[in-house]
Amino acid sequence: MRMKLFRVVLLVVGILICLPIFAVILGSLKSDRELVNSLSAILGVSGGSIEWHLLPLYPTLKNFGKLLFLTPEFLAVFWNSVKLAGGILLGQMLVAIPAAWAFAKFSFRGKGALYASYVILMLMPFSVMMLPSYLVLNGMHLMDTYWAVILPSVFSTFPVFIMYRGFSAIPKDLYEAAKIDGASEWQIFVWIGLPLGSPGILSALTLGFLEYWNMVEQPLAFLAEPSRWPLSLYLPEIDLKRAGAAMAASVITLIPAVFVFFIGQDYLEQGIVASGMKE
Repeated sequence: MRMKLFRVVLLVVGILICLPIFAVILGSLKSDRELVNSLSAILGVSGGSIEWHLLPLYPTLKNFGKLLFLTPEFLAVFWNSVKLAGGILLGQMLVAIPAAWAFAKFSFRGKGALYASYVILMLMPFSVMMLPSYLVLNGMHLMDTYWAVILPSVFSTFPVFIMYRGFSAIPKDLYEAAKIDGASEWQIFVWIGLPLGSPGILSALTLGFLEYWNMVEQPLAFLAEPSRWPLSLYLPEIDLKRAGAAMAASVITLIPAVFVFFIGQDYLEQGIVASGMKE
């Protein structure tokens, strides 16, 4: 009985959490006129009562057609988001994987202090790191370029923390057996470390994509040219007259994040379990 009640409560909470998403999806199928009539009172454009019909009165795909075929700036900012998120994740894999492997499998002087500094940097919000990042990027003449957003995120310590826990879960006996069989450090890393540490790597990729696909603060601080903005900065620029386009753009923006989440859900769960295991 308690389990059934618990499931009902979870179902209700889940529906309430997903309700805004359903509203956006259904709102993207409404005409501009219907959306203006529904949202004008909310945004203070005019008086009157709020009338929001759950289902569109006259469903249409016109908003998606306008956005995809008659709005070239949307396609530009969409690919800006792809470039930024893809560049950051690629750079993190090149930097974070070797760093996490070194922390997990090698002993060197100052390892504990260095790892502690990684954890401290991971806990610092962007508002604390913004000024130092700005000074460094400005000195390197990278402001208002894609590199201004990509480079600081490439050296984020969070993926190192996730991957380190995954590599630490690999049995030491397996590592020692490979060394006895004559395998080099590189061979152990490629043929043992990467396959067995893949849950941590893929969970870091999944979490990283969900974060950088929707990032706002970094591009807002480091990108002055609107033509370089990602989707996360383009959506707030759409006004009430283009409410349908805003709804459709929100749905399209949501699709890659949902797709990546469902693809990496199992690896994400495995990575979380591995990160909670003791060394």
